Amino acid sequence: MKKATKKDIAHIKEKFLEHYKDAKTELKYGNLYELIVSVMLSAQCTDKRVNIITPALFKKYPTTEALSKANIDKVKELIKSCSFFNNKAKNLIGMAKKVVDEFDGEIPLDEKKLITLPGVGQKTAHVVMIEFTNANLMAVDTHVFRVSHRLGLSDAKTVEKTEEELVKKLKDDLHIFHQAMVLFGRYICTAKNPKCDEKCFLKEVCKTKKSFKAS
Repeated sequence: MKKATKKDIAHIKEKFLEHYKDAKTELKYGNLYELIVSVMLSAQCTDKRVNIITPALFKKYPTTEALSKANIDKVKELIKSCSFFNNKAKNLIGMAKKVVDEFDGEIPLDEKKLITLPGVGQKTAHVVMIEFTNANLMAVDTHVFRVSHRLGLSDAKTVEKTEEELVKKLKDDLHIFHQAMVLFGRYICTAKNPKCDEKCFLKEVCKTKKSFKAS
């Protein structure tokens, strides 16, 4: 597969900035606590499903302190329509307990501290920081992985290496490009039947319609 040239990369950046400069996550949240919970739930689950689940969850447990004292079976019941709900319930309560015990109830906006929380890996930490602070970071989910490979921005086999290549090639405004690739992949450059002719504004630099999955 051909790699994107410098000219291609400049064009991709220009078009993403043109179409997605003000894009935000489709997860619905009101504060940092609600954001991190939503992002944790969204792993291998759609934002649409998470947005259905969270209103009742946040009504029952409106703060980290409330969630830290939650009964795990009650949390499971509230999030049972979400994938891997058993493990996510355990991690949500564990995350809240650690925030209360070690960070005075305030979720830390620091990558190294965030990834010490149960259920929070590098991708989740980056998504939270990108969304809440416009941090110049990249997070690679299934959409970003597919789009970056179809556009020749990466040929890496893993999420970690793909992230490295994207950071190196895109450099600045990474918070915009992360969200751009998520939305572009979700609605235009879809895994099956991508909207190449009717909606795609990057077809002249596309390298393939093949779908990709991280190994």
